[in-house]
Amino acid sequence: MNAKLTVNKSFHVQVRRNGSKSIAYGKASTRPLGRIPRITRLLALAHRCRDLVRDGVIINQSELAHYGQISTTRMSQIMWLDNLAPDIQEKILALPRTVQGRDAILEREICPIAKTHDWTEQRKMWTRLMSRCCIEISEST
Repeated sequence: MNAKLTVNKSFHVQVRRNGSKSIAYGKASTRPLGRIPRITRLLALAHRCRDLVRDGVIINQSELAHYGQISTTRMSQIMWLDNLAPDIQEKILALPRTVQGRDAILEREICPIAKTHDWTEQRKMWTRLMSRCCIEISEST
């Protein structure tokens, strides 16, 4: 008895960081194009650091700086981002990925806004920054 056996299996060629290739089974995952803007990553880091201090995992910003191997001044600069008005934080977290070139919004442009204590003034500064950066301000975000 000659029985034919056919096996169908999905696979794709996976390219690693170093350029080597391998066969991976299953469907290829599609990565979004571009990179997350640096200011978005820094704001997410500020949220994570705030949670670590709040939950008592880390004693204070100085200890955070020590474990992160950065200066306490730099840790303070990152933590200032947590002082932004909640709606501005949402907009920063929702910024589009940078596909080519520099990020649309730089940290040095956000820092003066973050150091302003009045959220109404922060919103005015944010609006001016968005008009300069040519980014469309959406009321939904």
